Amino acid sequence: MKIDELLASRRIPFERLPHEPAYTANRVAQTLHVRGNDVAKTVVLRTRRGYVVAVVPAPMRIDLEKLGRQLNDDDVRIASEEEIAQLFPDCEVGAMPPFGSVYHLPTVIDDSLAEDERIVFEAQSHDAAIRMNYRDYEEIEHPIHGRFTRQS
Repeated sequence: MKIDELLASRRIPFERLPHEPAYTANRVAQTLHVRGNDVAKTVVLRTRRGYVVAVVPAPMRIDLEKLGRQLNDDDVRIASEEEIAQLFPDCEVGAMPPFGSVYHLPTVIDDSLAEDERIVFEAQSHDAAIRMNYRDYEEIEHPIHGRFTRQS
């Protein structure tokens, strides 16, 4: 399902932001002239219990050990491109939206993203993003919260 269709069907206001192809969340921020901390980077992780969608600010990295402790799992790793392609068949690899629930996966979000009123994220391709209110995102996704990032 297209994320913009999901948002429109639930009458959630959002902006679709076409942009030059960008293959990292930091580059998306630069291309759109927004702060890196406003761009939500989606990372797919594999745990002992299955896959998890982790959402962090673009300039941050996931501390896998810290997240593993929060998830009570000592084997957390980044999923391979092949795994991601299977889990997100309607997305370009690396352009997954921060909505794990759409793909029947739990979503964990770093609390630092909740500090801003709006978030920007890839819209399933490398040439379009979506900007929406963070509160609306929370209302739809109901992510698990934590603090599990470090500076890149």
